[in-house]
Amino acid sequence: METPLDQLIKRLSRLPGLGPRSARRAALHLLKNKQTMMLPLAQEMADVAHSVKTCVTCGNLDLTDECHICHDPKRDLTRLCIIEDVADLWAMERAGVFSGSYHVLGGTLSALEGRGPAELGIDRLLSRIQNSEITEVILATSATVDGQTTAHYIAEKLSNSEVSITRLAHGLPVGGELNFLDEGTLAQAMRARSKL
Repeated sequence: METPLDQLIKRLSRLPGLGPRSARRAALHLLKNKQTMMLPLAQEMADVAHSVKTCVTCGNLDLTDECHICHDPKRDLTRLCIIEDVADLWAMERAGVFSGSYHVLGGTLSALEGRGPAELGIDRLLSRIQNSEITEVILATSATVDGQTTAHYIAEKLSNSEVSITRLAHGLPVGGELNFLDEGTLAQAMRARSKL
């Protein structure tokens, strides 16, 4: 029979970046620091679980039904950036490179994982675009097969609309060295080269 400690370690090991050994170390660290780490962490996790909501407009996480980004009057409502996950939205915000609005898909199209257009709410996305002042849709899905498929599907669905459809550039990362890059990244960088 599993003990509560075994169950905690097993649950921790399911977190991204933690395997069984890392989960054991984390559990031991928490247990050694019950008052200063474990109990406050448990309380904060419970608080977040009960207070954080998914934005009804874009899918971001916040404390209100509409997130602070969708509620910000300074945002450019004519540009919509479509991304896969909330983590991608947070990365864009940290970079400070986009001042428009977002739409979080919650994943990519994937036949293997049973995610189709209905699971990603593509109809809701299309309705949002048609019933707004959006003039540009930026497809910011990842450069994976599923990400490219998702971007192509959305672009195809919007092909008869008036909105401009753009895609994030792919290729060499800043600070990247050619000999460490895979062939696909190099090929994409070569195809997307620009004039100096």
